This record gives sequence, structure tokens and C-alpha cells, in this order.
Amino acid sequence: WAALKAFSLAKSLSTGNSKSFFVRQ
Repeated sequence: WAALKAFSLAKSLSTGNSKSFFVRQ
């Protein structure tokens, strides 16, 4: 569930931000 929520949040925020978030995780 965390991954799905994170993906949704990242997509809503910004593509670049999502990439950085994924890299961090």
C-alpha cells in the first residue's frame, strides 16, 4: 500500500519529485 500511496503522491506533486522520492526509497 505504501508504494501505491507514494506513487500517487509523487505523481500528483511532480514527475521530477517522484523520481527523487523513488531513488531515496
